[in-house]
Amino acid sequence: MTLKYDVAGRGPTLVLVHGVVHRRQAWDAVLDRLTPHRRVITVDLPGHGESDPLPEDGEDAIEYMVSELIAFVREVEEPGQQVHIAGNSLGGYLSLVLAAHGEVASATALSPAGFFLGHADQARTINTFKAIRQVARAFGDRAPAAMRYRAVRYPSLLPFFAHPSRVAYEAAVHDVHSLTTNPMIDAGIEADFAFPQATEPRVPVTVAWGTRDLILPYYQSRRVRSVFPNATVIPVPGVGHVPMTDNPALIASILLAGSELPA
Repeated sequence: MTLKYDVAGRGPTLVLVHGVVHRRQAWDAVLDRLTPHRRVITVDLPGHGESDPLPEDGEDAIEYMVSELIAFVREVEEPGQQVHIAGNSLGGYLSLVLAAHGEVASATALSPAGFFLGHADQARTINTFKAIRQVARAFGDRAPAAMRYRAVRYPSLLPFFAHPSRVAYEAAVHDVHSLTTNPMIDAGIEADFAFPQATEPRVPVTVAWGTRDLILPYYQSRRVRSVFPNATVIPVPGVGHVPMTDNPALIASILLAGSELPA
C-alpha cells in the first residue's frame, strides 16, 4: 500500500489524518499556523485522495487502516522520536487507536468516531451520510455548476461545516464527488469502532468536539473518559464536524497544545 503524503515545516513531527471521504487537503486552513512550530505531515488514508484503493479481499477496512497507519507513522518518525498525531472524524478514531497502542507521543482527536451510544446511534450517522450521498448523486454531472450557487452549496455542506461559506469552491466540488464514490460510507454501518481493552496511559490524549457537529453530535463526547480516563476533553463552540475550516486559528491552537509534550 502506498500512502500519498506531504511534509512541511520544522519542529516535532505532527501527522494529520483526515476523516471519511475526505483527503489530506482538509487541513490546508490550519497549515500556516502549524508549520512554524511543527514538522507537519498530511496523509491520504487508504481508499482516499491519491492513496491506493482499499484491498478488495474482504479484509476489515478499519483494521486495515490501523495497520497501515501504524506502519506509516513508524516510517516517517525522526530517529528516536515518536510522532504526534491528530485526526478528524475517522482520522480522530484512528489517531486514538494508535495512542491506545502506544505508537505515538500524543494524540489529538477532533470529533472522533468510536464513541457512539449504541448501534442505533452509529446507524444514524451512516444513514446521514447516505442521505447526503443520495442528494449529491442526484446532481450527477451538474454538481460542479450547482456548487457555484449558495442556495445549493450551503445546505449541501451544512452537515459537515458550521460555516459552509468558508469552504472553497474547488474543495466543495471535490467533497461532493467523493461522497458519491467512496465505499467507506457503506462499510461504516457494520464497522467495529472498538478501542483496545487496555489503553496506554502514558500517551497524552486530547479530544476536542464541535458543539455544532451534526454528524457525530457533541453528546458522544461524554463517553471519551470511559475509554481514556486521563483525556483532556474540550468543547469547541461554533464549529461543526470538520472544524479546521470553521475556525482555523482556534483549531490550530488546540493542535499545537495537544502536541506540546515532549516526543
